[in-house]
Amino acid sequence: MKKLSGFLAVWLVVCVVSFAQALSAQERAEQPRSQPHSSQPRQGMAHEQGVGGGHIPQHGPTPTRTPPAPRKQSQPQQGEQRRTYQDAQGHPPAPHVHAENDRWIGHDTGRNDVHYHLDHPWEHGRFTGAIGPQHIWRLHGGNRDRFDVGGFFFQAAPYDYDACADWLWDNDDIVIYLDPDHDGWYLAYNARLGTYVHVMYLGPG
Repeated sequence: MKKLSGFLAVWLVVCVVSFAQALSAQERAEQPRSQPHSSQPRQGMAHEQGVGGGHIPQHGPTPTRTPPAPRKQSQPQQGEQRRTYQDAQGHPPAPHVHAENDRWIGHDTGRNDVHYHLDHPWEHGRFTGAIGPQHIWRLHGGNRDRFDVGGFFFQAAPYDYDACADWLWDNDDIVIYLDPDHDGWYLAYNARLGTYVHVMYLGPG
């Protein structure tokens, strides 16, 4: 009798454990699978006005085919009328990229633009980090004169200082692109704002 009672107890425990495992497996099967991690910046969907809001251009600007004649002064003079790039209502006055078609507004002055002339291009070497939309860099401090992305340092072009006046230098997401027209420069695109500036690589920290 004792052997029968012991056998029934063991059999009951085995049945309860098997039932619990089957129920747990069914619940897991009904739960939706987690989505793969996205490389998109934290700001989310493209801005409703068509610029910024987290949009990442899939390519940089195309080379300018017919560059204009060189300008006389390398820096804006006092009282000089600065060009605005606000091509539609709600778009920024700074150079920017249209989210709908990745059109780079403002990168059309060509190779002869003296604002981006360097006597010694690539003076600090070439940037060896990831370039293009596959990698989003987080700003880690600094300012327009020297800022840090992943232990690499850059400087914005003086002519572009106004275009990055509203950047958050300690947490904005940017993407680095090659500049097809101006030797020694890269383009830093701000995903939050949709604006970009010319930047010079200063080397690792």
